[in-house]
Amino acid sequence: MTSQPNTGSDPAAQDMSPEEIQAVIDRILAKDVPARNAKAADGEKAVFGRAQAISRQDNEHTSYDGDQQDLDERRALRRVAGLSTELEDVTEVEYRQLRLERVVLAGLWSEGTLADAENSLRELAALAETAGSEVLDGLVQRRAKPDPGTFLGSGKAQELKEIVMATGADTVVVDAELAPSQRRSLEDIVKVKVIDRTALILDIFAQHAKSREGKAQVELAQLEYLLPRLRGWGESMSRQAGGQVGGAGAGMGSRGPGETKIELDRRRIRTRMAKLRREIAAMKPARETKRANRRRNSVPSVAIAGYTNAGKSSLLNRLTDAGVLVENALFATLDPTVRKAETADGLGYTLADTVGFVRSLPTQLVEAFRSTLEEVADSDLILHVVDVSHPDPEGQIAAVRKVFSEVDARNVPEIIVLNKADAADPFVVERLKQREPRHVVVSARTGQGIPELLKAISDGIPRPGVKLELLIPYDRGDLISKLHESDAEILSLDHVEQGTRAVVMVREGLAAELESFVSND
Repeated sequence: MTSQPNTGSDPAAQDMSPEEIQAVIDRILAKDVPARNAKAADGEKAVFGRAQAISRQDNEHTSYDGDQQDLDERRALRRVAGLSTELEDVTEVEYRQLRLERVVLAGLWSEGTLADAENSLRELAALAETAGSEVLDGLVQRRAKPDPGTFLGSGKAQELKEIVMATGADTVVVDAELAPSQRRSLEDIVKVKVIDRTALILDIFAQHAKSREGKAQVELAQLEYLLPRLRGWGESMSRQAGGQVGGAGAGMGSRGPGETKIELDRRRIRTRMAKLRREIAAMKPARETKRANRRRNSVPSVAIAGYTNAGKSSLLNRLTDAGVLVENALFATLDPTVRKAETADGLGYTLADTVGFVRSLPTQLVEAFRSTLEEVADSDLILHVVDVSHPDPEGQIAAVRKVFSEVDARNVPEIIVLNKADAADPFVVERLKQREPRHVVVSARTGQGIPELLKAISDGIPRPGVKLELLIPYDRGDLISKLHESDAEILSLDHVEQGTRAVVMVREGLAAELESFVSND
């Protein structure tokens, strides 16, 4: 069965060729035909192509990533693109399928180059795909600053509405954080749901949070975002009647204008936010206790940080066989993972995988995840992982360092880890090597550069600084064992008649314990 759209009242539709009309029909029926029939208006540029924030490597796992049972659980229920819930025939009532939410992206090119604006929109496409949607089209408008009313301007918003209708989209995603009034005005024009970049990132975090603390942090960030954006329509905004109006009153003492529904919602949200803050504050001591134990035992800590989907979890798996979930998606892992590791000469340290960063990371998330991001600020060394196969690695480095400044981590020593070197342009790798003097080029997938990275970590972490010459009796073998197992460097070991003579480098805590065995010879 075929159908033709009614073009009698639409001049733009009358100018379309039969092939373009069929392309519109196929797009609406979710036949997976590229939505390139929509013409970009003056001052706008259509952006097509696969989201460049998603890696193009076919094999995303290695033997170091383990069984990836968490990933199997996450993918146990998957939406399928190209399937429709609309019934074309009543006989298909038993065969309804779930389809992806179809979105159109919109952004502004107000500063920088056009390539920067397109990269930002492609990253937004990757975020939308990670959240579970199908990107139909993307447009960038050249404009000095956003329109205070409708973000794009009323005329461009009307053109966006026409594109939404032509592609059959049901959501518009804007590559910026919209003011509540801008979102309402834009929704009134395009007649479909409008969300901004912040809401999209919060939605991804809500999907991927697993731990109790992570879920509480995400919910707090969502409520902080929602509070100034509450909306009400019609009767939901009217005052609740007091007294005995409508038979719902509570008698004397309850009469009066009452409280509006939106005021009730705001009060409940504030109450819930206060409870979440108390819960997160109660979880913080457990994390601080673990860090205090590591500090008391003088265990050096190394934090793996960087842009989302740069390969942080893959690198942790390669270095420690941690078996952390690895997925070719943005913000795949949110909960920090800490693993024990050792240098080649036996010095122990911890490796912590942290949450990924992104351009314009919502301030609500930075505040909500501050206790998690303290792993970065309290570390002795930061492995700043960069995806060198990305079109704009310098922009990623700048975005991550901006977050470092917000969590007071800019003074921590930093090693730039240029990851995914096997898929990168050699000229880009060389450019970044010239730009960043302290760097290591690696590939977590193939193992390239991992020995050099381990050596850089060994040279970068704090080493024991107290030199002792010890004479340990033979009946105190426990101390010799501690020197071998703890954070100590044995420079020489000699067995003499009185006991074991050792020259060691130890930390201050262990030095005090060994003070009585210091040799005076």
